[in-house]
Amino acid sequence: MMSMDTNNLRINIARLLDRLDQLAQIGKIDGDGVCRLALTDEDKAGRDLVCRWMHDLGLDVSVDRVGNVIGTRAGTEDGPVVLTGSHIDTVGTGGRYDGTLGVLAGLEVIASMNDMDMQTTLPLGVGFFTNEEGVRFQPDMMGSMVHQGHLPLDGMLRSKDRDGATLDGELNRIGYAGDVDVDTMRAAAFVELHVEQGPVLEQRGITIGAVDSVQGLLWKQITFSGTSNHAGTTPMSLRHDCGYAAGEIATFGRHLAIDMGEPQVVTVGTILMEPNLINVIAKQSIITVDLRNTDLTLLREAEARLDAHANNIAASEGLDVEIETLARYDPTPFDQRVVDLITDNAMTLGCSVRQMPSGAGHDAQAFAPNCPTAMIFVPSVGGISHNVAEYTEADDLEAGTNVLLHTLVSLANRETDLS
Repeated sequence: MMSMDTNNLRINIARLLDRLDQLAQIGKIDGDGVCRLALTDEDKAGRDLVCRWMHDLGLDVSVDRVGNVIGTRAGTEDGPVVLTGSHIDTVGTGGRYDGTLGVLAGLEVIASMNDMDMQTTLPLGVGFFTNEEGVRFQPDMMGSMVHQGHLPLDGMLRSKDRDGATLDGELNRIGYAGDVDVDTMRAAAFVELHVEQGPVLEQRGITIGAVDSVQGLLWKQITFSGTSNHAGTTPMSLRHDCGYAAGEIATFGRHLAIDMGEPQVVTVGTILMEPNLINVIAKQSIITVDLRNTDLTLLREAEARLDAHANNIAASEGLDVEIETLARYDPTPFDQRVVDLITDNAMTLGCSVRQMPSGAGHDAQAFAPNCPTAMIFVPSVGGISHNVAEYTEADDLEAGTNVLLHTLVSLANRETDLS
């Protein structure tokens, strides 16, 4: 292979679209959506396909102890890898781009470089990380957080889904319990391409988001315990009603976000009731609350106000309450040098670009404390994601992947000073 002028280097969008379509057939659901929950049979099939593509591209493929998969392309020199990637697990009613684009775009970068017989100084790697969505096992971003040493391997391997299956057991069942140690790789840089999952780029007519930070995330689970009783014969003043408490939390969350103002957001995602009968007062309710803010102080304020309100409801209704933290990620700044490189490459390629924060959590957060990190966003039509209607125009996919290509090549050839 040889080094060359990269000014005219471009990806093959037809090949990328074909791979996106092939992977979307695995776990396909009505509405052209995808359900590929972590470590299910569908996830195994998706992993097998992506690993085959990695091998076909000549990558050295490794699997670590939490099931993260990384394919590496050698450089002309030994050194830390310049890494890209994301995840291929989905939510239950997901689309074909969330996470998957970042992985398959990384493979397209490698394929395009192979087409041009092009080499880089440092190795290039493409990875996909286990259980990013956090749907089947908690917390989310589990694989990348274990990979970079922010979560304990042993504790995560013992994680259970709602049916009692352990992460360790499911990794072994599908054949992705690898032997590579975690918390050992420190990349030269990490760049993740992702659909925005929000409306900002589309509404402003901008093609590329150069992502400079990710807002903080906090998942809380609130369990109220009271007394089941007859819905018709129990006076309101004598009730210990967990259904009422759940409703109060849902309503409070909306009012809290409105009172604190942007960028605070609050979401009640699940409510489980026991015995869940129309004519019985609920003896238990379990509510999950998702709090997010770009400001750590404000995020902590929202948490304190939510906790206080839950305790007040329990006291007034005569209930027991347990408040658990399921996930906590502080706001994460990215490396401004990499953000600026993405911005410059986008402009050089003729793309409109905006530096912006991410409202969603991503695997890049795990890498940011340990190496220069940033993200590239492309528009989501209608701002829709985690939905079968998720869609990004092919022109935007092509533009984002070309920006990724030029960014990775610059980093791998040490054209950008990250010392």
